[in-house]
Amino acid sequence: MLQQHGEVQVRAGAEADLPALTDLYNHYIRETCITFDLEPFTPEQRRPWLLSHPQDGPHRLLVAQEATDRMKNPHNGPVRDPSMGGPVSGPSTGGPVSGPSTGRPVNGPSTGAAASGAGHPEGALLGYATSSAFRPKAAYAPSVEVTVYCAPHAAGRGVGTLLYKALFEALADEDVHRAYAGIAQPNEASHRLHTRFGFRHIGTFTEVGRKFGRYWDVAWYQKDLG
Repeated sequence: MLQQHGEVQVRAGAEADLPALTDLYNHYIRETCITFDLEPFTPEQRRPWLLSHPQDGPHRLLVAQEATDRMKNPHNGPVRDPSMGGPVSGPSTGGPVSGPSTGRPVNGPSTGAAASGAGHPEGALLGYATSSAFRPKAAYAPSVEVTVYCAPHAAGRGVGTLLYKALFEALADEDVHRAYAGIAQPNEASHRLHTRFGFRHIGTFTEVGRKFGRYWDVAWYQKDLG
């Protein structure tokens, strides 16, 4: 799956993305309460997470990156998805920014330097979105937890919206009944994003996590699917 929207390309995540994905996530670990992980990861430590999101099924990993000149210029031949190997083309789609605070992302403020793609190089990682298992017990299989992380330098470009839109389109044919997002509070931007995509607030866990020397609430949002 590869979709292009102006200067941004959305596609399935691949092994080659692991270093940039890890750098981006580590930025949010170090600088924000958006994720409740406390220690940065190495790419090798994040590999099991990447492998738990195949290119089909209910648990997806989508990445957004700068479109290269070859991708933007149709005269250069068919666009090929590096993770799939074959020619692809398709309409542009978009999606929001979100994420729980249980080691998964939540849309939040852009703080600090760009975690990846410093200097805005062509093809730089702009963000990623995931749908993951909500809980390990088998009866939870029709539910997923969704998250979106955007690179700080990509703020204001609608990357989160592109990713979420593409993610929910990918899930449309899967056996998924509910999507959940946990948002560390306060986070008005993420609240607006999820509301726009049909999520509703279903409750808040108060002082459920401790980071940076204080306790944080997590608001939970639900989207009905299927």
